[in-house]
Amino acid sequence: MDARDQQITELERELAARDLVIAQQAAEIAALKAQVAELIGRRDQNSRNSNRPPSSDPPGSRGGHQHHRQGPKKSKRKRGGQRGHHGSRRELLAAEKVDEFVELYPTECESCWGKLSRTPDSQPHRYQLTEVPPIEPHTTEFRRHAVRCSCGYLTRAAYDEKIIPASPFGPRLMSILTLLTGVYHVSRRKTVALLRDILGVEISLGAVSAAEARVSEAVRPAVDEAWEQVAKAKVKHTDGTTWLKAGVTCSLWTIATAIATVYRIVVDSSKATLKPLFGALHGILVSDRAKALNFWAMERRQICWAHLLRKFVGFSERAGPAGAIGRELLGYAGIVFEYWDDLKRSRLSRTQFRLWMTPVREQLEHLLERASKARIPSLSGSCADVLEHRVALWTFVDREDVEPTNNHAERELRAFVLWRKRSFGTQSDRGNQFAERLMTVAHTARKQDKNVLAFLTECCVAAREGTSTPSLFEPAIVTAA
Repeated sequence: MDARDQQITELERELAARDLVIAQQAAEIAALKAQVAELIGRRDQNSRNSNRPPSSDPPGSRGGHQHHRQGPKKSKRKRGGQRGHHGSRRELLAAEKVDEFVELYPTECESCWGKLSRTPDSQPHRYQLTEVPPIEPHTTEFRRHAVRCSCGYLTRAAYDEKIIPASPFGPRLMSILTLLTGVYHVSRRKTVALLRDILGVEISLGAVSAAEARVSEAVRPAVDEAWEQVAKAKVKHTDGTTWLKAGVTCSLWTIATAIATVYRIVVDSSKATLKPLFGALHGILVSDRAKALNFWAMERRQICWAHLLRKFVGFSERAGPAGAIGRELLGYAGIVFEYWDDLKRSRLSRTQFRLWMTPVREQLEHLLERASKARIPSLSGSCADVLEHRVALWTFVDREDVEPTNNHAERELRAFVLWRKRSFGTQSDRGNQFAERLMTVAHTARKQDKNVLAFLTECCVAAREGTSTPSLFEPAIVTAA
């Protein structure tokens, strides 16, 4: 090998080394670009284009639509009710619900000034004033007297648990207390202040906790009954979120049906943890695409289209091929919701709806298949996952009792989410149990058109007297479920 061949060999080695460096730099640049794209995507996420809740949106973002600094579009109309608007007003109570009547009669005729007799009018003009009288607590004191016999022995009245209550607070007072802390989520300290200011009752924080434990145990049979109804339901909605117990992250899940809503706080959202909550896996399950729910047969599931819609919005806001595919997917989702709205408004029959949805289903699935093969980062994988649930995308088309969204469960979960944000969760297993049971009773009672306070009071009375706990459900609803 002469000098020139040796020089060429050295140059080739240098070029190979440079190519290796360039390739490494190109890989690093590609990784950095992907990281930047991911960070930009996270920055632009909001409740409109992701699964984030509305409460996570930054101030003024308005769900990602319009920034607060731009301000809303101003209307030329003046504030308040518009001309021709039918105003709303408070309805007058029926006469049998009125406690006192003040009858007003004219004394003189406005025409001839003659004196008028007090003759009742069949249709008088009515006005009502509702007031709450000063509330004073009613306290009963039980006294066990000791009586000395002629023999000199002193006998005291026996302690009878059936007469002397174990708690210093009555069923209704305990129910009001737990309604404030467990349903309206007033803090214990504010509850103590409220009871003092409104009811004139002095109570300590420890007594609040003790009353919560008593009411929680009193409603346990009613909660078990609600779980039985949920297990038998033909359609159920489920959703989960995080919960804190003494600073440790847990999972909070709800299962909601047309007649009942139940809650459970568990250690995590794994498949092994969640499956026992659903019993015999009966009926149709409406949910998102959480992998932990894959124990439910796909043929008996409905995937939430509201989640899909937000996912497609996120795709559509990206640049390049991902944005183009996202806009196509968003268009098909819009058609799905438009046809569904026409069905609910009776502009389409169920037969027409199924017929019109057939080509939409075929074209959307074809688009998802094309997108899953396009190898687009953060899009192809998601589309492939949606296709794995293809059977569960269209259950609402064939079943009249199934909706395309999981909004029912999300609404039932929202009150718990707001409670978590205000109180940072619970501090013990007993606290978790109290939260689960009170929220289950409150949400189910409202679905049954029952007064929550009245039902809690009935449960506490039954627990004190040792009688059966009242039912959350009417007999007709129980047998039909």
